[in-house]
Amino acid sequence: MSNNEVESAAMSDVIIIGGGPAGMFAAFYGGMRQMSVTLIESMPQLGGQLAALYPEKYIYDVAGFPKVKAQDLVDSLKKQMSHFSSNVRLEEKVQTVRKLADRHFEVTTDKGTYEAKSIIITGGVGAFEPRRLELPEASKYEGVNLHYFVNDLERYRGQKVLISGGGDSALDWALMLEPIAESVTLVHRRDKFRAHEHSVELLEKSSVKVIVPSEIVALRGEERIESVTLADVKTKEETVLEVDSVIVTFGFISSLGPISEWGLNIEGGSIVVDSRMETNVEGIFAAGDITTYPGKLKLIAVGFGEAPTAINNAKVYVDPKAKLSPGHSSNMKL
Repeated sequence: MSNNEVESAAMSDVIIIGGGPAGMFAAFYGGMRQMSVTLIESMPQLGGQLAALYPEKYIYDVAGFPKVKAQDLVDSLKKQMSHFSSNVRLEEKVQTVRKLADRHFEVTTDKGTYEAKSIIITGGVGAFEPRRLELPEASKYEGVNLHYFVNDLERYRGQKVLISGGGDSALDWALMLEPIAESVTLVHRRDKFRAHEHSVELLEKSSVKVIVPSEIVALRGEERIESVTLADVKTKEETVLEVDSVIVTFGFISSLGPISEWGLNIEGGSIVVDSRMETNVEGIFAAGDITTYPGKLKLIAVGFGEAPTAINNAKVYVDPKAKLSPGHSSNMKL
C-alpha cells in the first residue's frame, strides 16, 4: 500500500472512490483479482466514519467478531490491504468523473487527475459534517472542549462531562464515559430517547445524571467552556452547571456533493445499482451505504458483501475474458 507521495503514472484497472470499510475491502479484493488499484479518500485517514466518528465504539454485527472496536476493524482492514500494492490517495476530494471511452475514465480531484478502466464508488453517506450547536459563542470553543464526536475516551478521564442529544450516540458515549469521567450529565430536549431500548435500560441503571426535557442555551468561559446554562423546554427555568467538556450529538448532515453531477441515477440520496453493483453508466460500480436497490440494508456487513461483487464484475468489464468467480482464497499463497 503506497502513501500520498507515490504517484501512479499508468492507468489503473480500477479507481475506488471512498476509503471506508467497503472501499478498503474492495481495494484488497481488487489486488486479489490482480487488478491495479487506486483508492481516493477525502479524509486524512482510511476508515470513513468508523475512524472519524466512533473509533472507540464496539461493533457487534461483523461476521467472525463477537465484538470489535471500530478502529481495530479499520486497522485489520489496513493489514488485509497490505497483501497487495495499491495507490492510496488521502485528503483528496474527487470533483469530476468522466467516461472518455469504453474502459477509459478520467477522475479529477482537487489535487490531480487520474485515469482508470473502471470505477467503484464506496463513498458511504457521501460528505458529512456534524449538526452543530447553534449558539453564537459555540464556534470559539470547538476543538477546545466542545466536541461533536469522541476520538479518545481517555481525554475525558476525571472530567465533568455534559452530553447533549437523545440518540444512540449520545447514550453510547454517556455509558462508555461513566466509568472514566468524574461525572456524566445527559441532556435531551425531549422526554424520551430515540436510542435502542437496551441502551435506555442500561442508562436507567447507570449513575449518569439525566436532565429532560432540557437544552443548552448558553456557554460561559474565557478560553474554554467553564459552565453551561440549561433551560427547561417547557417551563423555561434555567440551571447552570460547571463542566470540563461538552459533547454534542445531534447527528450528521450528509450530502452526495459532486457525485450527484456525474450522470448517475440517484434515488433518495443514494446511487441506484443492479445485482452486479453496476450503475446506469457501464463501467461505474458502487458498493456500501451509498447504494440503493430493493431490500437494501445500510450495514457494514452488507457492504463487505457488495464490495467483492463490485470488484469481480469490474474485473470482467475491464477484461471480458476473465472469469467472474475469483476462486477460493484458501488456495492462494499470500
